[in-house]
Amino acid sequence: MVRFSFCGTELMALGQGALFWPARRALLVADLHFEKASWYARGGQMLPPYDSIATLADLTALVTACDATEVWCLGDSFHDRHGCERLPDRARDMLRALTGGTRWTWITGNHDAGFADHCGGTIVEEAEVDGLVLRHEADRHDPRPELSGHFHPRLYVTLRGRRIARRCFVASPSKLILPAFGALTGGLDAADPAIVRAAGRPAQALVPVADRLLRFPLAA
Repeated sequence: MVRFSFCGTELMALGQGALFWPARRALLVADLHFEKASWYARGGQMLPPYDSIATLADLTALVTACDATEVWCLGDSFHDRHGCERLPDRARDMLRALTGGTRWTWITGNHDAGFADHCGGTIVEEAEVDGLVLRHEADRHDPRPELSGHFHPRLYVTLRGRRIARRCFVASPSKLILPAFGALTGGLDAADPAIVRAAGRPAQALVPVADRLLRFPLAA
């Protein structure tokens, strides 16, 4: 975990693509996309049906490692609003253990808007917590400090002729966009105009490595 300051709030960036907020003992993740594989299977595209369990295993490990008492999911936690109903029994048990053991809040996104509470936790469209706005998609017209997801940012760099992708955070003076945490999620180039426009300028890609936070200026 790498400590850094965002709009006067101390946060910690995790290499797994999550944020830890020490003052609140809160873990923040975005774009889990539970049951994405089963959604595709319903349309005839068969994928290994283990994405939710893999994501939940990683999330459980982080909650334990951070000793988190709060969890905030910044939207698109399910790949569609009926995803919770399709969770296999093992995944449902894992999720209920998490939502039952923490103060868990689901922020709805474009994929899971309107999903009903079958898995525990509280459902909201957005929230303002200790001066930070938590929502799914960045609102470039809102000047308040904001944490969001939606874009699945990844940093693409070329080293020794080989192109490497690494999920990253994207930060500007008032916006911080989290990468997708889900096991079965793709990524959008952090320098894509849609991300830079949403974050505002100047924007940087942030990549936590060991005890350092690497910063890469982004130009659309």
